[in-house]
Amino acid sequence: MARTARNPSLTEGPVAGHLHRLALPMVWGVLATMSFNAVDTYFVAQLGSAPLAAMSFSFPVVMVINSFAIGLGAGTSSAVARAYGAGNTSELRRLITDAALLALLIAIAISVIGLLTIDPLFRLLGAGDEMLPLISEYMVIWYLGAVFAVVPMVALSALRGVGNSAITGRIMVGVAVLNLILDPLLIFGLLGFPRLELQGAALSTVIARGLSFIAVFYYLAVRVQLFAPPTKTLAGLLASWRAVLAVGLPAIATNVLIPMAGGVVVALVAVHGAEAVAGLGVALRVEPLALIVFYALSSVVGPFVGQNAGAGKPGRMEETVSVLTRFCCGFGLCLALVLFLLAEPVAGLFSDSPEVLAVAVAYLTLVPFSYAGYGIVMTGSAAFNGLGRPLPATVISFLRVLGVYLPLAWAGNQLWGIPGLFAATAAANLIVGALGWWWLRRTVGEYRDSMVASEERLA
Repeated sequence: MARTARNPSLTEGPVAGHLHRLALPMVWGVLATMSFNAVDTYFVAQLGSAPLAAMSFSFPVVMVINSFAIGLGAGTSSAVARAYGAGNTSELRRLITDAALLALLIAIAISVIGLLTIDPLFRLLGAGDEMLPLISEYMVIWYLGAVFAVVPMVALSALRGVGNSAITGRIMVGVAVLNLILDPLLIFGLLGFPRLELQGAALSTVIARGLSFIAVFYYLAVRVQLFAPPTKTLAGLLASWRAVLAVGLPAIATNVLIPMAGGVVVALVAVHGAEAVAGLGVALRVEPLALIVFYALSSVVGPFVGQNAGAGKPGRMEETVSVLTRFCCGFGLCLALVLFLLAEPVAGLFSDSPEVLAVAVAYLTLVPFSYAGYGIVMTGSAAFNGLGRPLPATVISFLRVLGVYLPLAWAGNQLWGIPGLFAATAAANLIVGALGWWWLRRTVGEYRDSMVASEERLA
């Protein structure tokens, strides 16, 4: 496929300029996606504590399913970017088509398994008999629309793989805005719509994501013509799926691990009382908003590195590592200083309890000084995935959570209480960030040396 203004090659031009252009629309897209749960929670809370509790039970399950979609998206973006960088148009179209089919089959499997296991799964999560009917109201609709949660995310990742993050960001914002409009109409029955209450929240999500499904497939099939005819061989289909899953499966494991580790940390904090848990909750609501730029950057680093790997341009990959390191350190320090100065008034927006504020402020004045390391972990892992080398990204993520973070968190909590726990969080970010930076530089250097050796042999 020819490079166009809509899908420019990332193998030429300024590295920093490309990363800025790609990441900026994703900032708005990530922000819109983060607003999704907040909007649903706000409107459902008006129905009472029981519907809110029912929807809250769904969050861990929905997060795990979203982890599947994110992981498949990472694998798709990596494979597509490398094919695009190598100029292999036929492989590019085949990968996108086969990845979409794989996502569709996985989404159908999620729907079937989910619908058959609602009662036993949510009983396992602690839901009582009185809560199960409400949970079913929400999850039946959500599971029936799972295809609209998984497939568009994979398709949008393919678009990022060819360097088009602008349409991705617009669709993500559009979905969030449509959900915001539909929620009150369907939950409360406004403007002649039926009052569906909890079912309305699920249906709003499904409709909004269903329209994103239509939009992204229209764009891929009609506007940029990136779909291939159905494959005639099973071997070709399986080869595409292997290329996607080589990165996708480790990415899924990494994304599933993070919320599980979060649950362990909450349990550690819980021994200090409900106010401590509430304070941590406030800090963890603020933190994702502070890290939006890092999230957006990590979503586009993989395609950028993948295209340059496919094109055989290690020099640009080394420059990318340098740009990412400078940005993460500089922006991370700015975030830390801002939150250090504003932690108390920001936390005060969520609670006026002195005990809650004390914990939230302790977190927000200490942990952000490690955001540079966390930014390098996120962007470095994305770069490894873009290279088609998911093992380092997986090892770094598992080390951060299981090898460094949780042991230090337990020890810090035992020795110094909550301040020790938060110090462990910061230490884990910095230690694993340094490891990720070293490993990525070494990997890119090895890639450059192998390219030079290959050229010398050919000469």
